[in-house]
Amino acid sequence: MSAVFEAMGGHATFARLVHRFYQGVREDELLAPMYPQDDWEGAEERLTMFLEQYWGGPTTYSQQRGHPMLRRRHMPFEVTPAARDRWLAHMRVGVDELGLSPELEALLWDYLERAAHAMVNTPEPGRRSLI
Repeated sequence: MSAVFEAMGGHATFARLVHRFYQGVREDELLAPMYPQDDWEGAEERLTMFLEQYWGGPTTYSQQRGHPMLRRRHMPFEVTPAARDRWLAHMRVGVDELGLSPELEALLWDYLERAAHAMVNTPEPGRRSLI
C-alpha cells in the first residue's frame, strides 16, 4: 500500500467518501438515470475499488474489471458540463465530511476535479463543441 493511501485512511476513507457521494447521486434527477438502478451497491463497490487502486491501495479493480478506461466507460452517457458540476457537488459533500488534512484534501480534490472535467463528452444544449 502506498503512503498516500494509508495517510488518507485507507479503505475506510474511500468507502465513506463513495457512500456519501452515492447518497446524493441517488436523489439527483440529472445523475441518477446514468447509474444502474438495480445495482447501486455494485456501483458503489466499483467506484470504491477504483479510487483505492488509483491512490495506491489494493489492485482489486483491475483484477476484476481490467484497465479502468474511464473515458471509454463513460462514453455511452451524455456527460455535460452540468452533469460534471453536479457530480463534483456530490463529491464535495463527501470530501468535506472526511476530515482530511488540508494537504491531502487538496490532493484528492485536484484529482476529482481533473477526472470530472475529463469525462465531459457532450456540450450543453445550444453550444458548439470543439471536440
